[in-house]
Amino acid sequence: MEVETQEKASAMQRVKGWLDKIGNTISSVGKEAKRLAKEDPRRVVHAFKVGLAISAISLLYYFDFFFAGFGVNAMWAVMTVVVVFEFSVGATLGKGVNRAIATLLGGALGMAAHDLANLTPAKVEVVLIALSLCVIAAVATFCRFFPKVRARYDYAFLVFILTFSLISVSGYRAEVVFDMAHRRLTTILIGGCVAILICIFVRPIWAGKDLHRYTAANIEKLGCYLECFGTVYFEESYDKNQAPLKDFKTVLISKGTEDSLVNFARWEPRHGKFRYRHPWDQYLNIGSATRECAYKIDALNCYLNSDVQTPLELRTTIQDLCTKISSKCSLALTDVAIGLQTMTCPLSSEKHIMDAKAAAKTLKALLKTELWHDIEFLDIIPVVTVASLLIEIVSCTVKIADSVEVLATKVKFKKPNPEMNRLASLEKVKRIPSIEASHSVNIVFE
Repeated sequence: MEVETQEKASAMQRVKGWLDKIGNTISSVGKEAKRLAKEDPRRVVHAFKVGLAISAISLLYYFDFFFAGFGVNAMWAVMTVVVVFEFSVGATLGKGVNRAIATLLGGALGMAAHDLANLTPAKVEVVLIALSLCVIAAVATFCRFFPKVRARYDYAFLVFILTFSLISVSGYRAEVVFDMAHRRLTTILIGGCVAILICIFVRPIWAGKDLHRYTAANIEKLGCYLECFGTVYFEESYDKNQAPLKDFKTVLISKGTEDSLVNFARWEPRHGKFRYRHPWDQYLNIGSATRECAYKIDALNCYLNSDVQTPLELRTTIQDLCTKISSKCSLALTDVAIGLQTMTCPLSSEKHIMDAKAAAKTLKALLKTELWHDIEFLDIIPVVTVASLLIEIVSCTVKIADSVEVLATKVKFKKPNPEMNRLASLEKVKRIPSIEASHSVNIVFE
């Protein structure tokens, strides 16, 4: 009896342990889902839009009227919606257009290859179909290695190879190739149109707008770091967990996100303040200048967190100039970020840059003097490096401001709004959602 009782107790403990583990897993998944939805509420909207599109297109399969016309090919419409529907309008349009054109060309070429092979004897027909598959697939695959093709039309070439292969191979056994190709192409076009229409007219998410806000936010992060750095570097101790001292690191890895957003934005129609032929490529130049400045700041941050520091009494000898450079560059970058966000000409960035240049020139002249001639060389290396990096950051700030000015000239930014409106817009720059994760693109192989 005791043995049975112990076995039952042990079994109950194992069951309880499994239930606790399942409960913890469900709880952690729920917390992660809540975090993702709170981080960017548009993800929830996007999820329901995909569900709406799939429900709408599934009517082709459920109703006898549609099923009689399309048959089992109606499933291609559902597959198209699943594959084509992306987070932003630009990504959805790009995939939809690529898929439609690639399907049309692949189907037409597949039918042409089939008809040409039918003119030959049976044994030669198989050889011609296999040869055409080899040549066309090889050429299309090689074209995918071209950088510009891979950036914008990689998915189109993938679908082209898939469609051509399906039509060519299945056409060898099927009697009516044209009817099969026509039905598949029609259902794919219907699925693509449904996905695009719902993506555009139901709470649209514009990649161009996100790119604009993302670029402004990256510039603002650099300004926040410099504002904080000018204060903490000349203190004996400080809090290393301050958000401005960490947020700039996301700028270092922003190139992939910017390239994707620019590619998506090119497909989008006119929306909001973004007209046709908007200079999206200029955002790449602004992003490049921003990352260059971020790399300098990253090097600056290494000396801020380094265990080997110049004694505080030696650092204070150049504190005023370094603090002024850091402060003026911060004000200039913040003003540029607000101007970019609101699409207005910056109010006083030019004045701040001139002040930073003057302070940098004075600091450079001071470093050439025998300021620390009686100090150990190893003691002054960190502070001299920090001063040199701050001087270089002034040049980077100028590059960012010039790049934004080029965009302002092309887009014709408006005159600045009152100061209160511009300060309120800064809060919008800070509160943008996590764009990197939302705009990730996955290619689905069918």
